[in-house]
Amino acid sequence: MATAFPDDFKCPISLEIMSDPVILSSGHTFDRSSIQRWLDSGHRTCPITKLPLSEPPSLIPNHALRSLISHFTLVSLPKPHSYPQPQTLISTLTSPSSPLHSKLSSLDQLTRLSKRDSALRRRLTESGAVSAVLNCVDSDDPTLQEKAMNLLLNLSLDDDNKVGLVAEGAIGRVIAAMRGGGSSPDCRAVAATILTSLAVVEVNKATIGAYPYAIRALVSLLRDGNAREVKEAATALYAICSYPDNGRRAVDCGVIPILISIAGSGLERAVEVLGLLAKCKEGREEMVKFNGCIQILVRVLRNGSSRGVQYALLTLNSLCNYNKEMCLEVLKEGVFEFCVGLLDDDNEKIRRNASSLIQVLRRKRSMG
Repeated sequence: MATAFPDDFKCPISLEIMSDPVILSSGHTFDRSSIQRWLDSGHRTCPITKLPLSEPPSLIPNHALRSLISHFTLVSLPKPHSYPQPQTLISTLTSPSSPLHSKLSSLDQLTRLSKRDSALRRRLTESGAVSAVLNCVDSDDPTLQEKAMNLLLNLSLDDDNKVGLVAEGAIGRVIAAMRGGGSSPDCRAVAATILTSLAVVEVNKATIGAYPYAIRALVSLLRDGNAREVKEAATALYAICSYPDNGRRAVDCGVIPILISIAGSGLERAVEVLGLLAKCKEGREEMVKFNGCIQILVRVLRNGSSRGVQYALLTLNSLCNYNKEMCLEVLKEGVFEFCVGLLDDDNEKIRRNASSLIQVLRRKRSMG
């Protein structure tokens, strides 16, 4: 509690809040019990200034400061137990008889409390609250659904919870919310973020991809969503498409032209996904068909962030290895000379990818 008080309320000797502040002849204030122990030990100097004190030392009550401390305690500090305990909130959430406004309030408070409290997240998953949260995700009430999604996202932060949430059916509920016509844009964006979080565990990537409509829903969000939805959908696709089967599923859902268009609009996360999808034959075939694909990648290469440059190089590497016409187009854009300049870049991955692309371009050029 002492840390909530201003430093001037603390005794310079004990560093505790003063209960009986007194002033020495030096002008400095101390708690009476602390300065008395100092004097009883034979000291006759001020503990702060080290200057001699009057004899006998006088201790003058500091009534003004004592009043300030008392007032601060009564008015400024939060009252203990002013908020419901987590277990009470969990009970409200799991009870079928709880009214809507109580559930909304409980979800709000649990979301706030669980954001940084891993112990509370564990308690929630162990208490049976997950099924109640998932039931709220299924709700026709958009506010209840959105608040439940935010809490579910917090619960997914711990790796220990990720597999358990999947086992309880979280993926199906999240996908349904993402596809639901009644869901808010924020709710759909959070749904994509939850899939990203769950996909941190490798086994969940295959599980997510195998769900009907999972990847198709993300591709739809990428195509039709607002800026936040597009960014979160691209991030989720990047997370799950490192699993090869998911990459092929995304290509089948028509993601390539959408990603290239978004990359052209400046979202580099789309280039990162293209870098993954260029590793599969189906992805490369679709990129070759898109008029202007090379120009967009070269623009990222010349103007993008370090990460954007890294993935543009990766994508161009795959395309140039795969297709001679693409290779000639890349040479025509002056990429070879630009890559030579990148060999001195501070980023080791950029240097390595640039070197690899230079070798591919040299080989293709020497082959005529």
